[in-house]
Amino acid sequence: MHPLIEVPALDRLLRQQTPLVLLDVRWHLGGPPGIESYRRGHLPGAVFVDLGRDVAGPPGAGGRHPLPAAGDFEAAMRRAGVSAGGLVVVYDDADSTAAARLWWALRYFGHDRVRVLDGGYKAWTEAGHPVTTADPEVKPGDFIADPGRLPVLDADGAAALAGAGVLLDARSAERFRGEREPVDPVAGHIPGARNAPTSGNVGVDGRFLPPGLLRERFAKLGATDALDVGAYCGSGVTAAHEILALNLAGIPAALYVGSWSQWVTDPSRPVATGD
Repeated sequence: MHPLIEVPALDRLLRQQTPLVLLDVRWHLGGPPGIESYRRGHLPGAVFVDLGRDVAGPPGAGGRHPLPAAGDFEAAMRRAGVSAGGLVVVYDDADSTAAARLWWALRYFGHDRVRVLDGGYKAWTEAGHPVTTADPEVKPGDFIADPGRLPVLDADGAAALAGAGVLLDARSAERFRGEREPVDPVAGHIPGARNAPTSGNVGVDGRFLPPGLLRERFAKLGATDALDVGAYCGSGVTAAHEILALNLAGIPAALYVGSWSQWVTDPSRPVATGD
């Protein structure tokens, strides 16, 4: 299944009352809780999913947004109405950063029929489609979490890939170079990683670039389908956006879920700064 869905296609499905589960996963790093945005207005029928509570485990040695336990993720998705084999569409504010993490998590835990609304809530409203503040009636789903369906990296695997393959750092250039670190206690990057900010995956409207342009972008960084490729960020959220962009470009890639926030928990791990 293609990982993206455009606003007109989703509108048609909803008008035709096609069975699907619509998940709102709006989230803001260091900002107000996404539930506040949801309560001010959301797509009709959308169920709110909390990224920190439902799509990640408790912060700690595994990083700020480690993988949730399979049972916890299963329960959260069942509460949201997700069932085995059913179509799921996920969205966030605009650029798919949070939506990509939920897309990735559903795929990792064995749900293949999931798509991201390209352009998110912003694209939906700019097209003139309605929103609501009403809470939907949710029929609990029967989703069964089957972990391990997508490749992941641990710290050792990320370090090895930075030397033997291509490890992309999805954070901003300033954070990669160690000039600014607003969240984690140590600034810099994994030695050998290459900087590929996720802002370069989308246009000014928040929609993903065409596959051909994404392939060109990643090829300039050395990432092609002929090499082993992985991605990390601060805590494994924006790196999932990188994985989605790589998927669109036809490049398989593994996610280092713990990312920089997990890397720096061990002071013996090396840290690089600069370009």
